[in-house]
Amino acid sequence: MGMGKAGFYYPGTERLRSLPPVLTLLVLIAVSSWVHIGECQPQATQCRISKCTSDFVSLTSHLNSALDGFDTEFCKALRAYSACTHRNTKTCRGNLAYHSAVLGISDLMIQRNCSKDGPTSSTHPETAPESCNYHNRHHGSGREFRAGDPGQPTYLFCGLFGDPHLRTFKDQFQTCKVEGAWPLIDNNYLSVQVTNVPVVPGSTATATNKITIIFKPYQECTEQKVYQAVTDDLPAAFVDGTTSGGNGDTKSLRIVEKEAGQHAEIHARYIGATVIVRQVGRYLTLAVRMPEELALAYDETQDLQLCMNGCPMGERIDEDGFSLGSATAKCREKLKVKDIYFHSCVFDLLTTGDANFTFAAYSALQDLEALHPQRERWHIFPNQANRGPCSFLHTPVFKLGLVCFIVVLFL
Repeated sequence: MGMGKAGFYYPGTERLRSLPPVLTLLVLIAVSSWVHIGECQPQATQCRISKCTSDFVSLTSHLNSALDGFDTEFCKALRAYSACTHRNTKTCRGNLAYHSAVLGISDLMIQRNCSKDGPTSSTHPETAPESCNYHNRHHGSGREFRAGDPGQPTYLFCGLFGDPHLRTFKDQFQTCKVEGAWPLIDNNYLSVQVTNVPVVPGSTATATNKITIIFKPYQECTEQKVYQAVTDDLPAAFVDGTTSGGNGDTKSLRIVEKEAGQHAEIHARYIGATVIVRQVGRYLTLAVRMPEELALAYDETQDLQLCMNGCPMGERIDEDGFSLGSATAKCREKLKVKDIYFHSCVFDLLTTGDANFTFAAYSALQDLEALHPQRERWHIFPNQANRGPCSFLHTPVFKLGLVCFIVVLFL
């Protein structure tokens, strides 16, 4: 392999110039199919030249060169083929099928007297902007999601904040220990993993200091993108330095920085998902909304998902505590409704003594209101939560402890 005036050169590709168009096409298909075997290897998964070639075949297989209009339709398909290869320039660098296809397209355009500029075939599904919009692709509407709209898909919400407190896709609320790395979401489209560390030495209370989010490759809408945030490093870009995925014109995946180093949102339009990551104090919070049909797209090997199934029983915290007026007053400054977010705030202050957890609960409530599709289900109260962390507020032990506290206070 060497470099010449025309760019990359591979031995044998120059022979394509002497072949008739049909034979050239067959050679491209054969080479693409052969290289496609190598795409099973991790380093080649992002090169989709074989998909470009198969699309070209589907666009031209029905054409008859003996009929009028053949050249026009063939040229339109060639331009679509060329556009597809151009989008794969970076990911297919060094791929023999890619460079053979580029050379073959150029030769075919010369042979058929096709201009480089002009209309392209409209049946190329991966390049159409609407195919990278979940609503357009499945529901025939480009409108943004609005809660309560008829005909809209069912959405699920999951949030993690504070001690950490977990609100699952099933609207169950739990407080978990889950120290170390744990998967929140793991389906065919999205993976989210969090790492929790102890807040106070010797305590079961933990909080999140690292979040890793993997957006898996999807057709031509995006290649695989990884986002990672750790305490004091909440970036406005993916780990590869980019701020979007796929074709930049469609913006099917993009990061929006709301507050530098403190608040970022990731919008994945191609799967209808939104992810919010914040840093509050020394720890991170997370909120996710995505369509139910995609959230459920996983197999039995991916069943350990905290957002889907909650924390394992052995990792849940459900223990008695003591009321503290100052903790209650502090939480009331930000949280006006005494729902699970308020009681979780009180719980966190009692467990950790860290006032930042007040803002963690408040931020989690804000994210809930921004993403949860059903307003009437925003507020969950302690008697509704699934093994909620604040059920102790209604236990006899708590009430007895409160009485004792008041008696001691006035002695």
